[in-house]
Amino acid sequence: MKKVIVLAIFMVMSFPYVQLMAQTDAYIAKVDSDGIQRVQITAREYSFTPDHVVIRVNVPVELSVKKEAGFVPHNITLNAPETGINFSESLSTEPIIIKFTPVKTGSFAFFCNKKIPFSKSHREKGMEGLIEVRE
Repeated sequence: MKKVIVLAIFMVMSFPYVQLMAQTDAYIAKVDSDGIQRVQITAREYSFTPDHVVIRVNVPVELSVKKEAGFVPHNITLNAPETGINFSESLSTEPIIIKFTPVKTGSFAFFCNKKIPFSKSHREKGMEGLIEVRE
């Protein structure tokens, strides 16, 4: 009985820590003096950094996206043409610039759609992120 109580106390006390570790900090884009929001994204083995980006609606955006060195090919895709955000670009270690102007608020997933035969897709392995468009 004593072990059960100790285990229950440990679980209750560790819950806030687990919740904190599960949260990701959003990168909030700032508008530069030329009126453009600029964000740098790096594709890692099976993730993007940052993986949550907040931008403003009706303000031009430039994403500078590259991948870390390695043999695994990656891309970045977001298909939401009704929002003004629609791209699919292959990535290399040299940054590419993706330009768009979001015209609708909401949250939209970007991801790598690469997949090796008989394996999970890169997205299924966790290679996705979120662009959140706010007023």
